Amino acid sequence: MVMGNITETLRPSESTRLINFEESEVVPGLVSGTFFLVVSGEAPCANMDVRLSPMIYIDCPEYWGIEVEGSLPGGFCMTAMKPFTVTIPLAGITGSKGIEVIGNDKTEKHSVAGGCG
Repeated sequence: MVMGNITETLRPSESTRLINFEESEVVPGLVSGTFFLVVSGEAPCANMDVRLSPMIYIDCPEYWGIEVEGSLPGGFCMTAMKPFTVTIPLAGITGSKGIEVIGNDKTEKHSVAGGCG
């Protein structure tokens, strides 16, 4: 669920899009009780920037959605597959049960302790 009525009426971005991913994994950080999400795959464009984008919620969800997004600087695709690995700390973006990685063709849920209540 996206936050409030304002964001529900905004048009979706045309400069980014969901892309496919191959693997997602939650790994513990060096500090006790911290976790990181690591996502890897192949971007469809050699010049595509890939990032993990947490969704925005009003209330704590069971699984916090984190989208795998690709954007194209300059707006054109240099057609060639490009391997990617991206990471994001999960502090402040973990649901009551964990997270859900959202790609173009699939989603994966991961149980993570210490989320919002």
